[in-house]
Amino acid sequence: MLTKRDLLHAAAIAAAVAATAARSTPAIAQDKAGWPSVLEAKDIAEEGLIYGLPLVMNYAVMQEFAVDRNSGQFKAPFNEINNMHHVATPADTAIITPNSDTPYSFVWLDLRAEPMVLSVPAIDKDRYYSIQLIDGNTYNFGYIGTRATGTEPGDYLVVGPDWKGETPAGIKKVFRSTTPFTFTAIRTQLFNRDDMPRVEKIQAGYTAQPLSAFLKQPAPPASPKIDFLPATTAGIKDNFFRYLDASLQFVPETSRDKAIRARLAKIGIGPGKTFEFEDLSLEHKDAFAWP
Repeated sequence: MLTKRDLLHAAAIAAAVAATAARSTPAIAQDKAGWPSVLEAKDIAEEGLIYGLPLVMNYAVMQEFAVDRNSGQFKAPFNEINNMHHVATPADTAIITPNSDTPYSFVWLDLRAEPMVLSVPAIDKDRYYSIQLIDGNTYNFGYIGTRATGTEPGDYLVVGPDWKGETPAGIKKVFRSTTPFTFTAIRTQLFNRDDMPRVEKIQAGYTAQPLSAFLKQPAPPASPKIDFLPATTAGIKDNFFRYLDASLQFVPETSRDKAIRARLAKIGIGPGKTFEFEDLSLEHKDAFAWP
């Protein structure tokens, strides 16, 4: 089971060590493989830790919630909603500090084959609820709920970065994710202990379905199956940048991160790559050592 607080602590230490080493190690010429100097590699490694930690943690949560059925935190496969009929407890460790007064519903959306339609029932006007849409960059790119869209029932379309279709009739709003996998966290206010049956009834009204099903049309071909790199705390701490490689496969480059992605490529990190610490020269291993 991943311990996110430990992972954050370890990453902070690693960044501090890399920064200290970068200030104390003299620059040397590039090695024969064309890599940057040790000094530049240390700087890139430190920046990669800061940039990549949210992406790797998000990838790890996806693993626990939607991929690894034996994680102890598994909720449901992609595109299926899981409703928690209780408030969060200390056993819910995949995400740091969940709310304790808004029972959660979760769905990881796979938007590769087609968009998904999220539908909500009518909600009591005095009850707070929200649907938070979080892409693989960990950006909150949209909200549905009491404050954002009101308490009326409605259907909302969530699309991937490459979708170019027209907004179908009956869709109240379209939300575009920068990544093909999107985390959806639904919170429903619980007034008191006796209110849980009403919350469960509301949760039963939340639905997620492919756009083709919503339109009653044939489904497009299914997306290829992915063999996700299993995420473990030990594995991430031993080879953080291998997990960053894995995460970047599902985080298309944008103008916001073009520069850092180019710098990471200089040290062999990027989508489709496999970073192996043991393959580094002795000099460059120092730039990536994990405490």
